[in-house]
Amino acid sequence: MHRIHSLPDYLLDRYKDWKTHEFPNNRDLFRKLAIEGQFPRAMVIACCDSRVAIEAVFGQQVGEVFVHRNIANLVPPYTPDGQHHGTAAAVEFAVKALKVQHIIVMGHSNCGGVRGCLDMCAGRAPDLERTESFIGRWLDELRPAVAHISDVTGPEDRQMALEKEGIAVSLTNLMSYPFVANAVGDRQVSLHGVWTELAEMDLEVYDGDRRQFVQG
Repeated sequence: MHRIHSLPDYLLDRYKDWKTHEFPNNRDLFRKLAIEGQFPRAMVIACCDSRVAIEAVFGQQVGEVFVHRNIANLVPPYTPDGQHHGTAAAVEFAVKALKVQHIIVMGHSNCGGVRGCLDMCAGRAPDLERTESFIGRWLDELRPAVAHISDVTGPEDRQMALEKEGIAVSLTNLMSYPFVANAVGDRQVSLHGVWTELAEMDLEVYDGDRRQFVQG
């Protein structure tokens, strides 16, 4: 029989420590958010990677940013086929219900998902190629972007180039959603792309006019 286990002790201990020492300083904020609801100004679409410290990088408090994470921070194109689409649902909620003013696609260095896509395209990842691989089928969304870095050589340079190209592709795909395109056209929402280098936490910002990243 399958069992659902209780929370690990180390997590419970950290919760108790936080509740005792940090929560009291923010009690009013939490109560305000619980009663009045959330009104984040921005949505961040980021990778699931645990090293991507979204709130820390942008200095955000609880309730200030609506976060959606997935493998390799991808936004698939608009596909109204009646199936399950977690990222599309999150974007729809952010734009239609929360009325966010900014949508930020946030990529990062040393992304395992991007590396997996490169490995698939090079025939080095047979497990991801299998039909039943959820990761592989998700990363299929990034495959077309590999053609855009055909002139980049060297594994590290190709990795970084595809990380950044994936952000650009996701921003393009966001505009395929009618409710996003309408909000952008009405100047209610602006789209942004950023890439972070994990070791030094340097930030690069996507310049859509020049289709390149510049130091933030």
